[in-house]
Amino acid sequence: MHMQAGPAYIIYPIVAVIMGLVLFLRLRSMKRARRLRLETLWIVPALYAAVTAMVFYQFPLAGIQWAYAAVALAIGGAFGWRRGALMRIQVDPETHALNQQASPAAMLFIVVLILARKGLQFEAGSMGFSVAFLTDVLMVFALGLLTTTRMEMFLRARRLLAEARATAL
Repeated sequence: MHMQAGPAYIIYPIVAVIMGLVLFLRLRSMKRARRLRLETLWIVPALYAAVTAMVFYQFPLAGIQWAYAAVALAIGGAFGWRRGALMRIQVDPETHALNQQASPAAMLFIVVLILARKGLQFEAGSMGFSVAFLTDVLMVFALGLLTTTRMEMFLRARRLLAEARATAL
């Protein structure tokens, strides 16, 4: 028996419902502050850098593609710094424990980036880029975003912690 696949456009509402549910649950959980550990902020960028390096080793960029990757890294870094600044960081005055609370604006920021990425993937061919190259550039963008988000949070949290300790003395 041969089953015929339905139209491809039926996937879009399903994906939209799933993304809406995930966003709803994530926004609801953002109301709670979570513990921020300065000593673990490096882990996610390091893992993502290793994955990016592995992809570039297997499928190296050539010529002008490196310039596009450098620009994507710089733009990702700028967006990441802004995203990190949107995160709320608080120091408990008694225990000096650090807590973070993600901003709904930071979540909206990521959603806009995901939508932009999908739009670029659809338009890659008409712009003269391969989808593989576009994926590489977006990986570098994400590396810059993740790294500078964590750097900004680390520097700000360390400063807030030092200020809290100084006023406690």
